[in-house]
Amino acid sequence: MSDTNIAGADACALPAPQEAAACALPGAAPLPPERTGEGPSQQQRFGILRRAKSVAIVGASNNPARASYFVATYLLSSTAYDVYLVNPRESSILGQPVYASLADLPVVPDIVDVFRRHEDLPGVAQEAIDLGAQTLWLQLGSWNEEAAALAEAAGLSVVMDRCIKIEHARFHGGLHLAGFDTGVISSRRQLLGR
Repeated sequence: MSDTNIAGADACALPAPQEAAACALPGAAPLPPERTGEGPSQQQRFGILRRAKSVAIVGASNNPARASYFVATYLLSSTAYDVYLVNPRESSILGQPVYASLADLPVVPDIVDVFRRHEDLPGVAQEAIDLGAQTLWLQLGSWNEEAAALAEAAGLSVVMDRCIKIEHARFHGGLHLAGFDTGVISSRRQLLGR
């Protein structure tokens, strides 16, 4: 192979993580630190969801465009979980009361599902520990080694960078390409007419 072919092949290679940071959008969050753990296996996640009776959503939003709103809608309408919403700036979401903090909940939730900024995660992990929750669940895009270490040291199960709605639907046969239960069982994508 000639040197020009090798240079051409290298031009198509993915950039190293340090180089990719230079391509990030202005104001974008820095690249996450290297992940040291893998978290619970598929079977363990299934067990966590199966044993749980209640879920607290920290960072619940009244904005239908937010992922936390979509997850709350799904959990309230498609599961048997008792769902508690936590946001100090709201009083009601989806007709449900909203609590200012985990400490204000009337029960100890089995799962604390977190939709908060990266820097807030260790504090939420400590609140979950103090409350006596069994699982700290960080949503898609959330990975925080400090929060995970705190929670695991206190005996909590920790799930990071996974959507509880997607995991629940996947384990219960309701996941479609877009995350909706269409009722159609098929491996082929539907062709839409124009």
